[in-house]
Amino acid sequence: MGTTNVIVIGGGIAGLTAAGLLARQDVQVTLLEAHHQPGGCAGTFKRGPWTFDVGATQVAGLEPGGSHERVFRHLGVQIPEADILDPGCEVDLADGSEPIRLWNDPERWAHERERQFPGSERFWQVCLAIHKSNWAFASRDPVVTPRNGWDLQQLLKSLRPETFASSLLTGLTMADLQGLCGCEGDRRLRHFLDLQLKLYSQEPAHRTAALYGATVLQMAQAPLGLWHLHGSMQILSDRLVSALQQHNGTLALRHRVMGIRRCSAGWRLTVKSPRGVKELEAEEVICSLPPQCLTELMPADMPAGYRRRLERLPKPSGALVFYGVVKRQALPNDCPGHLQRSCDDPGSLFVSISRDGDGRAPIGQATLIASVFTPTSDWCQLDEETYQRRKGKVLTAIQSQLEQWLGLDPSAWLHAELATPRGFAGWTGRPQGIVGGLGQHPRHFGPFGLAGRTPMPGFWLCGDSLYPGEGTAGVTLSALNACRQLMANRGASFSLN
Repeated sequence: MGTTNVIVIGGGIAGLTAAGLLARQDVQVTLLEAHHQPGGCAGTFKRGPWTFDVGATQVAGLEPGGSHERVFRHLGVQIPEADILDPGCEVDLADGSEPIRLWNDPERWAHERERQFPGSERFWQVCLAIHKSNWAFASRDPVVTPRNGWDLQQLLKSLRPETFASSLLTGLTMADLQGLCGCEGDRRLRHFLDLQLKLYSQEPAHRTAALYGATVLQMAQAPLGLWHLHGSMQILSDRLVSALQQHNGTLALRHRVMGIRRCSAGWRLTVKSPRGVKELEAEEVICSLPPQCLTELMPADMPAGYRRRLERLPKPSGALVFYGVVKRQALPNDCPGHLQRSCDDPGSLFVSISRDGDGRAPIGQATLIASVFTPTSDWCQLDEETYQRRKGKVLTAIQSQLEQWLGLDPSAWLHAELATPRGFAGWTGRPQGIVGGLGQHPRHFGPFGLAGRTPMPGFWLCGDSLYPGEGTAGVTLSALNACRQLMANRGASFSLN
């Protein structure tokens, strides 16, 4: 039976970050990943000469002081080469009006939104004030969901007068904020908010917490920004793996955790590996899997109240993702790298297009990834014949929308395929192929969300279901919090500063 100090479950960005940070602190750590490669939803796959980003296609947090930049600097690895996205996205409301461009320059973005949504400046100024307060608060590494005295101390140390002011909006949604600012009648603005917020919070404006939505709406603007990585999204995982191994941590691929239970050493994990089933023990465990997985993995050692809470968590969405390749000359000359368009069938699409020479396709060709949210159960419970028929229908619908939207001739396609929640379940191991974390509704955001410190001593959570939510930058912060809590539990201080 193998024994280690800490086991980290799940080799996505959250798990890789947690394992790397602990190894940097000279903790004996083993990272278990069920897939043959790390990265999870921020990984890649290949089809011939083409490289496709599985899920995430843009990155936040690479700027000085950003979550990735702080972690990479602490780990002693180089920040991946990347270009700022300007615009961060081009949003087409499909109402015949000009698309909205999310410029990186704050002044240019201010002119854009005033032209697109006249009379809404008060709303945007309130969002900006909330964002600045939240960003300063987050930079002090608070524990937003305190569960003991140390957690509470970290929270209190991070509070400032402006934090208390913004906390008055804790129970409000973005739609409420729009109403308070006197622009609730602007349907075009609401449509824009619904499209953008769905990408980041999995909820429309009337169900997205104001404190969350106001922040993510500003992520494309300097001094922050959204970034396009050279090569592929896999470079993030590769750099974190190199840091883990540099600091003597262990990465075990194709190791799927089948069961978790208490033991005298702390925790015992039943693990399925290429060499068969084995038992591993650890003093402590950090789990980056969706918390919904724990009800089956931990049948005996979970308090009943905590189990009920996990069972009652709202169901996250799944995704349908189209992976295509076109001749670059077939694209519009001014085609941006990231686009979003309102659409009834199959739903609003978010599209990412590779750049010439960025490593995703040969020169003169472009990968084109289009995604749309979908309920998972609709796909995971179909018989094979119905599944394949429905999958083909959606692929054709997305391809047709892209041809119409971008003016593509059908002969321009060099490759086309579709991934469904069933495929994501196999790739990521997430139940029913769910993507992202919990929807950022006021009842589940921040202090009302799941805590990294669980009621099971020595068992921690990180990932996109915890504060501050999904995205590689968000899950990095959740991993940092889990590591700080774990080290404090051992009587050791730990900070990136």
